Amino acid sequence: MAYIETIAPDDAQDEVRAMYERQQGSWGYVPNYAKVFSHRPEVLARWGRLLAEIRRPMDARRFELVTFAAAHELRNSACALAHGKALTQFFPPAEVQAMAEGGDAPGLSPAERAMMDFSRKVARDATTVTQSDIDELRACGMSDPEIFDIVATSAGRAFFTKLLDALGVLGDSPFGAMDAVLREALTVGRPLDRRTPETLNVLA
Repeated sequence: MAYIETIAPDDAQDEVRAMYERQQGSWGYVPNYAKVFSHRPEVLARWGRLLAEIRRPMDARRFELVTFAAAHELRNSACALAHGKALTQFFPPAEVQAMAEGGDAPGLSPAERAMMDFSRKVARDATTVTQSDIDELRACGMSDPEIFDIVATSAGRAFFTKLLDALGVLGDSPFGAMDAVLREALTVGRPLDRRTPETLNVLA
């Protein structure tokens, strides 16, 4: 579902079909977010390359924590659900729920708490960031290149979530299979799509 007309998987050709095939290879279906890029598939391709370069220097745990914090602050349900689910590789679901609800997550280190707070601040209003915010991260042992990575991750998530929310993109219905309490805590913006995801017939 989106506010603009998109190309249906059955009608996709050339670059759009190739994009849908790649997305279905990752998700098992054509996700809603991919459909809004059907008019400009090259933008999604370039975003994918930029995202890969942003996350390259970061370990998976840090990338997911920073991305989740930004997505949750930006109130994008789809990204909060996707990256909240990814965090359950590293934390019990109850701790991920606590992160979403502003409670204590014992598995987080002091540096990770500071990093997430900073990511939320960047996402919320980057003009409020001060030298003291940077110095706090340095005091937690983070280098300037690592701080750059956190800012780039947070700012990149703002680009992606604002594009999707401005076009009315809903999170995909398979996220509805998550634990109901955790799902509710992570659904911070638009509701999930109730429709069964579309799939592309891929020839063997």
